[in-house]
Amino acid sequence: MISDQDHSLRRRYPMPTLSRLLAALACLAGLAGALPALAQTYPSRTITMVVPFPAGGSADTLARRIGQHLTERTGQPVVVENRPGAGGNVGTDAVAKAAPDGYTILVTPSSFAISPHLYARLAFDPLKDFVAVAEIGSIPMVVIVHPSFAARSLADLVTLAKAEPGRVSYASAGIGTTNHLAAELFKFRTGVDILHIPYRGNPLAVVDVIGGRVPVMFDFVLTGLQHVRDGKVRALATTGRTRAAVMPDVPTAIESGFADFEASTWFGVYAPAGTPQAIVDKLNAEINAVLALPIVQERLGALGVELTPGPAQQLRDRTAAEFAKWGPIIQAARIRID
Repeated sequence: MISDQDHSLRRRYPMPTLSRLLAALACLAGLAGALPALAQTYPSRTITMVVPFPAGGSADTLARRIGQHLTERTGQPVVVENRPGAGGNVGTDAVAKAAPDGYTILVTPSSFAISPHLYARLAFDPLKDFVAVAEIGSIPMVVIVHPSFAARSLADLVTLAKAEPGRVSYASAGIGTTNHLAAELFKFRTGVDILHIPYRGNPLAVVDVIGGRVPVMFDFVLTGLQHVRDGKVRALATTGRTRAAVMPDVPTAIESGFADFEASTWFGVYAPAGTPQAIVDKLNAEINAVLALPIVQERLGALGVELTPGPAQQLRDRTAAEFAKWGPIIQAARIRID
């Protein structure tokens, strides 16, 4: 028996077109039914975690620790592949172009969301070419000064800098690096004029602050911690939302009266755009389970990492917020990398 609806479809579409339409609808229905099964069988082979920076850095350390436990939980190898170059853009672009099947994922710091504002030519869009999978955690920075420098608080630093515009200098690991951007954010929020002295890497910058050749630096908590303990530098404030667990006696910038100054490096896991939601959900659940392990919390906590597990939407929102936050800062500082 032919229904009125069938007659209506036949009138609207010629038979070949109708056949193709019905076949397409059947395929879609089959695909929808297959997605839960896909998540159940995933992963069935090796997952590659691409870290777009050299081995030994923070993102690499986090990826290897998480990858080890993901291997144990899933029964499939999770390997870390370092693909450095162009400030992380080479490896990131490679993941953007990878098959969206959950077997090539990106572990990267927050520079991922900032790069479009820094680089004149970028082959990927962090908001369109990726899907957020899971947030890992963040590492705050610490404002350090040479012991001979007069400032003993962040407010003192602002007072001194405003009294002599352009006379106070700060060291960074180079143009466009995290500590350079943190200092420019501080300038933007406070209206101070402090002079940027870029170095070729963080270690060289720290050496000159310890030596008293440059008085100020916005350093990473982990690298600055031992120098603070040894009395080689003095900590004025950390830059996270809460006090750093490894520096509990050092106030945050927010506590120090600078409510709109927060600059932490955070880390996240992303997959190529088009990755099925069922796979994203599976990865998110597995990574969150790894971050809940006491041994992971203990070892990453000792490195100054404040773990921030949560749903994929949490990382998606943070990526968008970071992208929006840094555009005006970088534009005002006229930072551009060719």
